[in-house]
Amino acid sequence: MPDKLLISQEDGIATLTLNMPELRNPITDADMMAEICAAMDWLNTDQSIRCAILTGAGKAFSSGGNLKHMRDKEGIFAGDAIAVRNAYRAGIQRVAKAVWNVEVPMIAAVNGPAYGAGCDLTLFCDIRIASETATFAENFVNVGIISGDGGSWILPRQVGLSRAAEMTFTADPIDAQTALDWGLVSRVTPPGELLEAAMATARRIARNPPRQLRLTKRLLREGTVSTLDQLLELSAAYQGAVHQTADHAEAVAALLERRDGVFKGD
Repeated sequence: MPDKLLISQEDGIATLTLNMPELRNPITDADMMAEICAAMDWLNTDQSIRCAILTGAGKAFSSGGNLKHMRDKEGIFAGDAIAVRNAYRAGIQRVAKAVWNVEVPMIAAVNGPAYGAGCDLTLFCDIRIASETATFAENFVNVGIISGDGGSWILPRQVGLSRAAEMTFTADPIDAQTALDWGLVSRVTPPGELLEAAMATARRIARNPPRQLRLTKRLLREGTVSTLDQLLELSAAYQGAVHQTADHAEAVAALLERRDGVFKGD
């Protein structure tokens, strides 16, 4: 049986591909959830990785929940109210937290429809680049459920409360151009250029000092929940640490000498 999450690595950039194209890459499958969480742990511990790309195999990015499992009360949808609650907490909510808390910059290369939990998965990434064929839908009410994976927390932070409410209450999909207009994605590309556009962005990120990238991302994350005073205190502590690194000295030298820096994570 093929892996449900394919992983490749090149020049400090990891590419993760949701790999259940025959089912439009649902992420509520137990093996898929476990593999995503394991991949996030690997990204956190492998200091050679400087950026990651998340995409989907086939024509869809992710359909979110598996509708047949919902219908048949299988997997995380099995059992009574308490059982489903516990399964959500141990499953899809772990995925959301793992992706949100991953240390390296994460680019979602959205190759097609991203619905429900699949839409939210893109939102928990740092940057979204969309194919012209991509669509986004917060369509939980359309299947008689609510967002159980943190979508109601992350979506307003990405597009504002009014647009988040419109997407959530109507369950209507938005196309890639609308997503660009609303600030949900950074860029829209022709389908055949999506992965190269994501890789080009990843390369521009990966050329920077790796420790500083991870700490900078952490500050952006903390900024969503901290006061200004709290964030300033944390950034002062981080700044004191990075000023002592070899990569900082190399970055300053490279700028003064008008050359590219060579960073080793030291």
